[in-house]
Amino acid sequence: MNLAVQLFHSFVIAHIVTGSVGLLCMWVPIVGKKGGETHKRWGRVFAYSMIVTGAIAIGISLCTLAAPLETHPFSNDEEMVRGIFGWMMLYLATMTIMLARYGLLTIRHRSAHDKMREPLNIVLQILTFIAAANCMIRGILIEQPLMIGISIVGIAAAVLNLHYCYRKAPPMNEWIIQHSRGVVGAGISVYTAFLAFGAVNLLPAYALNPGLWSMPTILGVAYLLYHQGRVLKQRRRLAERAAV
Repeated sequence: MNLAVQLFHSFVIAHIVTGSVGLLCMWVPIVGKKGGETHKRWGRVFAYSMIVTGAIAIGISLCTLAAPLETHPFSNDEEMVRGIFGWMMLYLATMTIMLARYGLLTIRHRSAHDKMREPLNIVLQILTFIAAANCMIRGILIEQPLMIGISIVGIAAAVLNLHYCYRKAPPMNEWIIQHSRGVVGAGISVYTAFLAFGAVNLLPAYALNPGLWSMPTILGVAYLLYHQGRVLKQRRRLAERAAV
């Protein structure tokens, strides 16, 4: 067994442990009262677990790219393994780290929006954009629509985040919308990976089923739209009071 395969199996075990923490504890801040100590405590646990999980997933993807068939013996299609379990996982892992950290920063810098332009945050946005674009290009080359479709999410996220970071005067309470977009986006990413990549071992026939990939995105976006609607409603009420 070569080094890449040995590292791969170690990374997978660590990934399951840290990812499970995030999968479970993310529901506490989502369902619970917003802004309370419980929300803040479990939100931090979720965000940091996602950052660690994303870093481990990068290791998994690099091992896959180094030894695609050895790390994924269920397939003899090297291009498909490199594409889905190498390049696409590298992109999703990068986006997960970026979104989780972005969600933390929006709270930390809610009163000093210009600090969102810190170098590491901007670099992570750019890396996510590059990883997503690379995933799309490689998806086109191997004619894998799943890679093409899911890459649009990362490109859009990076562009929208950069727009907020460099916006001169964000609207009232815009940081709340950005915070939710970051942490829920990280949740969408990890649940997508859990359902899709996990299905390879549990339900191989459904590993590339679009339904598995789209379910977290559909549910997550629906929640974000609901939450954004509430924030915008609150913003209008505050604006009306200030105008009186």
